[in-house]
Amino acid sequence: MEKKLGFGCMRLPMKDNGEVDYEETNRMVDYYLEQGFNYFDTAHGYLDGKSEIALRECLTKRYARDKYVLTNKLTMHFFSKEEEIRPLFEEQLKACGVEYFDYYLMHAQDADIYEKFKKCNAYNVARELKKEGKIKHLGLSFHDTADVLDKILTEQPDIEIVQIQFNYIDYESPSVQGKKVYEVARKHNKPILIMEPVKGGALVKLPEEAKKIFNDLENNASYASYAIRFAASHEGVFKVLSGMSDLTQMKDNVSYMKEFKPLEEKEYEAIDKVTKILDKLGGIPCTGCRYCVPECPKKISIPDLFSCYNAKVQFNDWNSDYYYGVHTKNNGKASECLKCGKCEKACPQHIKIRKHLEEVAKTFEK
Repeated sequence: MEKKLGFGCMRLPMKDNGEVDYEETNRMVDYYLEQGFNYFDTAHGYLDGKSEIALRECLTKRYARDKYVLTNKLTMHFFSKEEEIRPLFEEQLKACGVEYFDYYLMHAQDADIYEKFKKCNAYNVARELKKEGKIKHLGLSFHDTADVLDKILTEQPDIEIVQIQFNYIDYESPSVQGKKVYEVARKHNKPILIMEPVKGGALVKLPEEAKKIFNDLENNASYASYAIRFAASHEGVFKVLSGMSDLTQMKDNVSYMKEFKPLEEKEYEAIDKVTKILDKLGGIPCTGCRYCVPECPKKISIPDLFSCYNAKVQFNDWNSDYYYGVHTKNNGKASECLKCGKCEKACPQHIKIRKHLEEVAKTFEK
C-alpha cells in the first residue's frame, strides 16, 4: 500500500545562526526512508533557498536516485519572462543535486498568478522540460477559490496532480474553501497533495477544552494525528505533507501513518466538536451566507475577509495574510468601507460589520 505521509521541507530544523541543522535533518531523512516513506517536497524560496541545498546535502548526495521521490516548484517571484524559466529550473536541479524532478508544480496558483504564468508561457515551458525527461509529472499548487481551480484545470487538462490547502478547520471556510477546492480536484480526477493539514501547527496548539475532547478518546494519539489522518482519510488523496521540524515530530507522524487507518466515526465526531470550539475563539461569528456582499458599494468580499481575520486571531495563521491579498485583489479592502450600513441591514446574524471591518483593516493593512 502506498504510504501517504509526505515530508514537507519548508520547516526543517534550524540552528540559532539561521542555518539548517544538517545533523538533525540527516536523522529525519534516514528514519523516514527506513520506515518505508519516500516523498520529499521543496521549493526554490523555502528557507531562503536553504531547503533545496539541505535536500542535496542530506538526501540526494546520500541516497540512490530511485530511493526517493522529489517535488519542486516554479515560483512567480523568481522569473518575470519566459526566457528566465529554463535557467531557473536548471538552477533548481543543481541546487537539489538531481537530473530530474519527479513532480514539478506551478506554484501557488491563483487567478492573477495563473495569468502571469500564461503570459510567460510557463506551462508550455514545463511541458517541454517534461518531454526532455527533466520532469516526470507536471502539477500545480493552489491558493484561491474553487471556481478559479476549475477554470485552470479546464484550460490545462494535462495537469497530473493538484496540491491544495486542506484541514478540518478550513474545510467549510468561505475564504480557503477547503471542501469546495477538494471537490473540484476530484471532479477533474486529479490525485491530490495536501498542504497545511495541521494549519501551520495551529491544530496542535489547542485550547484545553478542545484537548479534552481528543484526550477522552483514550487512544493516546497526538493532536496532530487527528488533523493529518482527517486529510488522509479523504478519497483521492495521494500524499499529506507534514512540515516536520525535528525527529520527535517525524516519529509521531510515522507512528500512525506507517500502517494508516482512516478515521473512525467517533473520531470524526470529536473533530466536529473541536471545530465548533475553535470557531468560537474570539473570531467574528460570520456564517458565510454572503447576503451582505451584493449590498456593498465598494465590492468588499466581507465574509472572506472575516474568515481571514478569524484564522489570524484564532490560530495566528501565517497564510491568512496571503488569503487577505487574494480576496482584495479585485475587490475592496476593509479600509475602503464607506460606513453606509447596507451590509448590516442584510445580515441575518446581526453582526456589526462596520466595526469588525475596522478591526480587519488594523490587522491586515498595517
